[in-house]
Formats: sequence, C-alpha cells, structure tokens
Amino acid sequence: MKASKLTLVLFAFLISLSSCEKYLEVDPAYSLGADNYFNTEQDYELALIGAYDLLQGSYITQWVGEIASDNSIAGGESVTDTEGLHQIDEMTHDGVNNELRSVMRFNYAGVSRCNYIMENKDKTDFDGKEIILGETRFLRAYYYFELVRYFGGVPLVIDRSIGSEEVTTIDRASRGEVYAQIESDLQYAVNNLPWNQPIKGRVDKGAALSMLGKVYLFQNKFSQAATVLDRVINEGGYSLLPNYEDLWYAANEDNAETVFDVEYSNLEGGSYDCLICLEGNAAAGFNGIRQYEGPVYADGNSYNLPTAKLYNSFDVNDPRRDLSVLNLDSFINLQPDPGSISYATGGGGHTGYYNNKYIKRQSELGLPDDDLTSPLNYKVIRYADVLLMAAEAHNRNNNDPQALTYVNLVRDRVGMPPLSSSGTTLTQEIWRERNLELSGEGHRFFDLVRTGEAANEIDGFQSGKHELFPIPQVEIDLSGGAWSQNPGY
Repeated sequence: MKASKLTLVLFAFLISLSSCEKYLEVDPAYSLGADNYFNTEQDYELALIGAYDLLQGSYITQWVGEIASDNSIAGGESVTDTEGLHQIDEMTHDGVNNELRSVMRFNYAGVSRCNYIMENKDKTDFDGKEIILGETRFLRAYYYFELVRYFGGVPLVIDRSIGSEEVTTIDRASRGEVYAQIESDLQYAVNNLPWNQPIKGRVDKGAALSMLGKVYLFQNKFSQAATVLDRVINEGGYSLLPNYEDLWYAANEDNAETVFDVEYSNLEGGSYDCLICLEGNAAAGFNGIRQYEGPVYADGNSYNLPTAKLYNSFDVNDPRRDLSVLNLDSFINLQPDPGSISYATGGGGHTGYYNNKYIKRQSELGLPDDDLTSPLNYKVIRYADVLLMAAEAHNRNNNDPQALTYVNLVRDRVGMPPLSSSGTTLTQEIWRERNLELSGEGHRFFDLVRTGEAANEIDGFQSGKHELFPIPQVEIDLSGGAWSQNPGY
C-alpha cells in the first residue's frame, strides 16, 4: 500500500480529500507504504498527527449545532450562499446538502486515519505506544460519535482499510453497534491515557472520561454517566475560571477549565478552496460582523446569528448574556463616538445579534485570508459542561442533592442565585442552564434532540424525521444503493 493511502479515506467518496497536502509529506512521493512504514515511534507519532488533523472539521458542528436549533439563524450574504446551512435552518434539508456531506466526509476521513494506525499497531514496539493507541482510539470514538449523532447507524469498519470495491458490500450498522464501539474505544483510552499530557492539545484521561460520560448521557445511561463524570470532577484537577469572559480569548486558552479543545493557529493563511485544510478556525470569521468598521471587532461574514429568543432567555443580571451574545447596536451606542462605527447586513438574514464567543476580533487576526484563520480553539468539552452533564446524570439517577451541588457551581461562577428544586423541575432547569452556559458552542440542537424537546423549541421540526440528518444521497449512490436513507427523507 503506497503512502497516498495515508490520505485516502474510508470510502471512495472521500478520495477528494487527498488534495489537501497537510498530512504526511513524503519525499520522494509514494516511496513509503505499509511495508516500510510504522518502523519507528516517530512514524506512529506522525500518523497520529494526521488523525488529529481532521478535528479541524469541528467548525461545522459549531455552526450546525446552533443553526439547526432555536439559538441562531444561518445569516450570511444571501439565502443561496452556503445554501446547506439555510436549508438546515429552515428544516428543509434533504440528501443533497454540501454541509452534511462534509460532516460525513471529514469524520470518515478521521476514522480512516485512525484505522490505518490500528491496522499496524503491532508492527513495532516502543515505550509509550499504548498512549498513542489510546489517543488514536479516542479520536476514532469522537469521529464515530459525530457520525452517529448526525446520521444514526452508519457503516462500521474497525482496524482495517477497505477499497472502493468493498463499499457496496458494507451495510449500515445499528446505532447500538456504533455506540458499543465508541464505548470500547473510549474505555481503552481511559485505561491507557495519563491525566496530563506534555503536549498542548493532546487528549488525556480527563478528556476520555468526559467524552465517555457524554456518550452515556446520549444513550440515557445515567448511572454510568454519573460514575465516570464524578471521576473527572474528583480526580481530574479541573476548575472553573473565576471570570467567564476570560474563556473566550485565545490568549487565555489551555486553562484549568480546558478538558478537550480543538487546537487552531493563526500562523498559516488559507482560502475557501479547502476549509478542512485550514490551520485556523473558520467559524470566527464566518460569525463576524459584515463590513464592520469600529473598535474591538473586525469585519466578517455575518453567519450563525443568534436570535432574540436566545438573548432574551437570559436574566438581565446574568453576565453570560452579553458575553455570549453581542447586541451590536447596544455595543455601538456605548462607544465614545458611535457615529463613526458602521456595519452592513447580509441578505441571508439579520437579527442584530452575533456570537460573542467565536467572533473575529482585531486582537486575534490571522494571516490572509483572515476570515479563515482565527486562532480561537474550539471548546468541545470544558469543565462547566462536565459539571452540567454530571448534574443531569445525577438528577436523572434520583440523586438531586449532588445534581444541585454541580449545577450551582456553574451558576455561582457568574453570580447567579442557586437552584433548589428537585425531580423533573430540576431536570428542566439543568437543561435551561446548559443553554445559558453553553450557547453558541454547538450543543443546543443535539441537546434538544436527545432530551426530546426539539419539537417544542424548533420551528419546522418534525418528530420522527429531524432527530437525524439525511445520509448524503451521493454516498448512497456510491454504495450502489446498499445504504438505506433515514426515515422521512
């Protein structure tokens, strides 16, 4: 197998990703294959870097998790610009959607790179290999978790590579089978990863336990979720930053609240030709203020615009309201010379609000095109999320005193009064607290679906259909029709 196989993905529809040249540079081209690779620890390390690389596609979940919910509208230049996001916003999406196809392609590319390492896991022994394999299996679990959340049961291939001719022989696994593999991978990661990694951005035991707790929560396995999340809280050494605002600046990253971040850099330029090839976080520029001229912020593309419903859901005394959601006109009116500040609105919609967590700022500009090169890390899991997941797990497992302890730690950090309810009332309050604390971070849609609240909150949501997104039609076609489409599409 030639070195180009390192950049091949699980199925034939992913071959186009091999045009991105950031994985493993081989000199001379095609000189390395499975027979003469994985002979040193460095070979495994380089392959692992390639597996991490597909985490950069997480910017799509930061968009879709908000736009598909009641928290944001698609926005942008027009309703046909990034049309897939507008379809998702309106709940009119179907099997022909570029953004959903990217979700499937990017995550299966990550799975493939992890499988390539695992396929060759026994070739060379060295001290610390179990840590590399733990990271690999964590990443594979993450990619499959993204796939199962979006699409339900998906084709499941483990520890091996397949060719395009085999695609038509592999059917979709059940959701239960996919989740069982995710749990197995994460349990291995928990058992083999240290609590602290020497290299920033590498996943550790706390990330693996937190991810496992989240996976249990999505399956309503509340007792198991409570157990593993308690370990993170009691053994992980994490803490909440005293100042909520400090979370949202690149200069403060890698702090005591960081559990699992996707690392981004502003030191490499980029273009729209290959968003997955970027080193920077595309979400911040897309979320930015269109043609903005003024202090603090920089011009962007006005996508993923928060709604008035989200802004008004906060208590007026909750500092998270304005730290999470920028009320632009109010901000302008508070400046010394508001008449000198200007901005434009796009034809894709305007709410007057912007995502103030992932937004383009003058102090954090990257290399050209700086709409695409924000250094802001994507916070997949932070400690406040762990506390709220643990609170929900304990509440649903009939342990309200512990649930209140955890949720009130989150509220106390921002000066909000403690909760004191119990039972289903507390459940609802924890769900609401999740949105107040985590809005704009890509959780909302998936939380509404897993809790059964989506039809009550999302306009156009059809129960029995929109809990899952459609399998991209082109992938069904490339499978020779072997994959069934999700109900309702």
